[in-house]
Amino acid sequence: MKICISLGTRPEIIKMSPIIRVCKDKKLDYFILHSNQHYSRNLDEIFFEELDLPKPKYNLNIGSGTHGEQTGRMLIEIEKVFLKEKPDIVLVQGDTNTVLASALAAVKLHIKVGHVEAGLRSYFREMPEEINRVLADHCSDFLFAPTIGAQDILIGEGIPEEKIIVTGNTVVDAVDQNKKLADKKSKVLKKLDLEKSGYILLTAHRPENVDKKDRLAGILEGLNLVYEKLELPIMFPIHPRTAKMIEEFKLKIPEGIRVIDPVGYLDFLVLETHSKLIMTDSGGIQEEACILQVPCVTLRDNTERLETVEVGGNILAGFDPAKILKSSEEVIQKDRNWENPFGDGRAGEKIVEFVLKNA
Repeated sequence: MKICISLGTRPEIIKMSPIIRVCKDKKLDYFILHSNQHYSRNLDEIFFEELDLPKPKYNLNIGSGTHGEQTGRMLIEIEKVFLKEKPDIVLVQGDTNTVLASALAAVKLHIKVGHVEAGLRSYFREMPEEINRVLADHCSDFLFAPTIGAQDILIGEGIPEEKIIVTGNTVVDAVDQNKKLADKKSKVLKKLDLEKSGYILLTAHRPENVDKKDRLAGILEGLNLVYEKLELPIMFPIHPRTAKMIEEFKLKIPEGIRVIDPVGYLDFLVLETHSKLIMTDSGGIQEEACILQVPCVTLRDNTERLETVEVGGNILAGFDPAKILKSSEEVIQKDRNWENPFGDGRAGEKIVEFVLKNA
């Protein structure tokens, strides 16, 4: 059996790393196809090196563009790879344009598709990721749901139950496998002169936030209120898109925010682990915060990671400054003893074992 692992962004590299490691350890016939949807070194290449992962066999260098341009170019180039390699199954993860293009290319060539992290829904159709994940789910042969809740969503959408396998989330595997390595190798706290629990960690990159001036301005004002109230520096590894839009909208970054360049995964894992509070619009970081038992405020009106809210580790704050402050004060007071809802850290093994038996 030949397995293709198709990915294109930093979160996909992280969440597919446990599956890649299992394939490598078992000496399976597999290859990695990288679309290069994320194409800067800090957001991409460094992750393969840090996580000691084999380099992709194919690197498509797709880069940026509109959703139509990017997905179209991917579909053309990915199809060429599949025709050459003839994999028996293609594994995709999450909700990116790479996932959609890979799933479509595979299913049209009658190649089986396994969707890792299937069944997530925000029910917010303005988010392109929502369209990608729904379409990927409905053309996949095997749907690896991270939770029972995700399984229930898929069944509710008419997907046959026999196609769905609840595995837990590979993000737990990734955090477990890399946390000790990060603590040993990373010197990021010393480099940035930070004390454990002495700072807040911030990320913001989603188009629905950073491409809208009122939302971006509201988030920045909310961050200013949080800094004034909690008196903790807010560390902000800034995404290139966010930096560009702040400049374009002529907005001012509040005094308490320390802007730094994007960091590698191990450094970021250390920053997450030792932060007093995480503020983000990222889905994967909501999960990681929950697993690490670090309070999280999500700068969105909705989330496809409802389990993080249900266990008490995450609050949705949107872009209203007063709500951002109130949510931060509320969640930071909670005991960090909520249960991890995303499984036992063996999702990668379970997925590969299932594929070997059933694909």
